[in-house]
Amino acid sequence: MEDMTDLTPPRVLTVAGSDSGGGAGIQADLKTMMALGVHGMSVIAAVTAQNSLGVQGYWELPPEAVRAQLDSVLGDIGAQAIKTGMLASPVLVETVAEVLAGVDVPVVVDPVGVSKHGDALLAPEAVDTVKSLLLRTATVVTPNLWEVLQLTGVKVEDERDLRRAADAVLELGPTWALIKGGHLPGAPVDLLTDGTREFRLTAERHDNRHTHGTGCTLASAIASYLALGEDVPAAVERAKAYVTGAIAHGFPLGRGIGPVDHAWRMRQAPGG
Repeated sequence: MEDMTDLTPPRVLTVAGSDSGGGAGIQADLKTMMALGVHGMSVIAAVTAQNSLGVQGYWELPPEAVRAQLDSVLGDIGAQAIKTGMLASPVLVETVAEVLAGVDVPVVVDPVGVSKHGDALLAPEAVDTVKSLLLRTATVVTPNLWEVLQLTGVKVEDERDLRRAADAVLELGPTWALIKGGHLPGAPVDLLTDGTREFRLTAERHDNRHTHGTGCTLASAIASYLALGEDVPAAVERAKAYVTGAIAHGFPLGRGIGPVDHAWRMRQAPGG
């Protein structure tokens, strides 16, 4: 008789905010996980009112609600990887960091500070909690250049600054730092390092303004590939290839910035 557990895909848990527009946050995370063949689960830390034009407001969940969701999922189902996104406030960052300090699976931290539209998604007083508690739980942390500045004070102005930025991030405790250089002039280059090994990942720059959700999508894709058994460099490389395709296929939505297409590979498949 077939063992039903053989049919269970790897499980990945996202701890993040909900995006009512469906392009970023929990919604992007779950779509990415499904596209990459893992079972996505979610702990909602905050609810945003959000569309293609921006974030009109957000409301944090009480820390006991976040803790209860974490205990519920991890206590029964478990996870092969965990990804964090928007955590909003010091008490929520603290609550999540405390749980993550006790897990033994890869953790991908996307240190969300602002939305694609420039709307703040992390209280200024929570930055210190991210630095002192959350980053030390991370297997990989995936800051963009603005988040690097927020976390370390290092301003990246060209590709030569990427390693200095990565070293400053690694001092905060993660095992690997992925510094996303997409906002630099010229060809986009990301730097991945654990302080010893270094990988520079380039991709074609697509002339497409519909890029809402790229950060959430990349971090979720890395977590998915880690859950599938890849090591960090391979997981990041495969995740970047997936996100590059999703950006290329990003589509208009509403009157503002549309999302990347999480289902781009399915739509390209025969009969998709």
